[in-house]
Amino acid sequence: MPIRTVLRLHPALRDDIADLVTRRPLPNPRLPQLDPFLFLNHHGPQTYRPANHGLPFGPHPHRGFETVTFILDGSLAHSDTGGHESIIEAGGVQWMTAGSGLIHAELSPAAFKRDGGAMEILQLWVNLPGRLKMVAPRYTGVQRDQLPVVQLDDGRASLTLVAGHFDGHDGPVPSLTGLFMSVVTIVAGGKAMLPAPAGRAVFLYVVAGTVRISGTAVAQWHLAELSDREDVQVEADTAATLLFGHADPIGEPVVSHGPFVMNSREEIVAAYRDYQAGLFERPIA
Repeated sequence: MPIRTVLRLHPALRDDIADLVTRRPLPNPRLPQLDPFLFLNHHGPQTYRPANHGLPFGPHPHRGFETVTFILDGSLAHSDTGGHESIIEAGGVQWMTAGSGLIHAELSPAAFKRDGGAMEILQLWVNLPGRLKMVAPRYTGVQRDQLPVVQLDDGRASLTLVAGHFDGHDGPVPSLTGLFMSVVTIVAGGKAMLPAPAGRAVFLYVVAGTVRISGTAVAQWHLAELSDREDVQVEADTAATLLFGHADPIGEPVVSHGPFVMNSREEIVAAYRDYQAGLFERPIA
């Protein structure tokens, strides 16, 4: 069975946002993107005191890509100009397709700001191909108990499936581009063989713990850039949590500026013009 090997390791760089502990493995100086994966922010882990201000992500626009947000600990309130609202608790996921454009806010719920508590959140940006960049915005919020969990290695590892198909299970979020996305947990000494079809770009980030990928040690807060084979073999030296996904590369020009990701500078200019004209607050024809 052809096994993917580690080509390079990319440490997450510290880039705090006010009092929010933030690490970012992608983009980085050696890897501007992992087509179609554009960006990952790892917020926390940290503990908020009672009477805190919560997360700082007030209303802001997006166009041309998707955000996938994993609430590992704490809770997150979402609202957007498409009329979507939810509060997702620990273990859940928010999947937003910005598409043609909307304005959203990601904030701590009132109870969290009042009481405080532990918080750890991952947000991944995934590009959309040109043919889907102006698709109608959509949003799915999924709680922990709505996500299928597949046991591996006689229960010493598990894969929580968000999108895609695995071992007879389907993730609850339908992906427009056939994206596979999951969270993998492994106890110390456990193993997992993770399928990643040849030709697909693999996203594998070590959220916690230390693992070996085809024998190469990968520490916490590192993104592993892998060779193109068919499977990923992971062994855990300590209890570990991984963000694992794969997707078909898009292979198109990527022009990004602030909250917009398009194929050309002209499309970026149009995105700012439409946002300033208030078009993100209603469907764009």
